[in-house]
Amino acid sequence: MAGQAAAMFLALLIGVSLGALGSGGSIITLPILVYVAGIAPKAAVGMSMAIVGGTSFFGCCVHWRRGNFCPKPALLFGVTGMLGAYIGSTGTHLISSHVLMLLFSLLMLLVGVRMIVVRTPAVAHNVVRSIYRCIPVGFVVGLITGFLGVGGGFLIVPALVWFAGLDLRRAIGTSLAIITLNSASGLAGQLRYSHPDWHLTGAFLLCALIGMGVGVTVSKRTPDRALRTAFAVVVIGVGLAVGWQVLGYRGL
Repeated sequence: MAGQAAAMFLALLIGVSLGALGSGGSIITLPILVYVAGIAPKAAVGMSMAIVGGTSFFGCCVHWRRGNFCPKPALLFGVTGMLGAYIGSTGTHLISSHVLMLLFSLLMLLVGVRMIVVRTPAVAHNVVRSIYRCIPVGFVVGLITGFLGVGGGFLIVPALVWFAGLDLRRAIGTSLAIITLNSASGLAGQLRYSHPDWHLTGAFLLCALIGMGVGVTVSKRTPDRALRTAFAVVVIGVGLAVGWQVLGYRGL
């Protein structure tokens, strides 16, 4: 019970990050479910996608009402991403839980470092000529979503800026729509192999939604760079902890 209560509190942080940055929060959902709530890794992947998808849908609606949404790149990313997510969901169950969490740890470290050292350009550029580059990127992000249960916003947001020519705020809103579609497709694939704890998933999702509302408000008042740096430090720390846990358990 204590672990689940702590997981509910941490779910607020997931929502805050998704609301403020359009990315980042989903990367810590899986380790929270596994190491705090005590869910088996492969079952946690499906739960993670339900939580991330539901939270992202709410955030997308908020951004859409504020005009921070662009349907064309959302469609291009979404269609190819949904295909990739469904295919990627099969890979989750072809490897051991230890390898799954080790790969997740490596991804967290990569994402955390990238959030610190890579600046996302805030100026839009040519939309017509670059938008179709979203298609292969969307497919790859979908594969990662279905395989590891992450939203992929850390890849989608900069890709929407660089390839689709969106400003940062529109990229965040559009990213949340794409994450929703990818998560739904990945969850459909995961349900072929596992049965999530829907009660815990619903409670976790509710806390994340509350955090999402806070995050949208925070995004108006806090510099984007400061938010990204702070969250990147958390992601790197959790990634190191997950890697140490997996390698230590294996006796490596």
